[in-house]
Amino acid sequence: MTAFLYNGQLLPLLTGLGGQVEIEPETGTCSCTLPLSDTLLNRHGVVHGGVLATLLDTASGFTASLAADGDASHPCMTLSLNIDYPAAARHGPLRAIGTRVGGGNSISFVTGKVFDGRDELVAMSTGVFKRLPTNAMRGTA
Repeated sequence: MTAFLYNGQLLPLLTGLGGQVEIEPETGTCSCTLPLSDTLLNRHGVVHGGVLATLLDTASGFTASLAADGDASHPCMTLSLNIDYPAAARHGPLRAIGTRVGGGNSISFVTGKVFDGRDELVAMSTGVFKRLPTNAMRGTA
């Protein structure tokens, strides 16, 4: 199976920002891309840390879901997400990549990295994600 884009209907925050998710079953990774726009900048003219956190959480969460069921549709919730910002994000597009580094049937440990349009590392994370029952998140909004 080759990489594919995830249905944006289930991602109102990311798609509202103009982003998308790409799932790569062969490698067990998921990535998020987001074009840079002025609405994503903080008062210093660089990408807001919350935007980078959203990309990391989304890419990492989908990676944890992919480990659970092989197609990234299984619901997972974030138990913890620790983020470091080694550089300011000034150039787009932004790309976050999640990689599962451990865990079992119900818990996944995932690392995430965000690169800017010049392939510079601008944020990185470690996260813990819990697998939920298949119907756990339906109709909760």
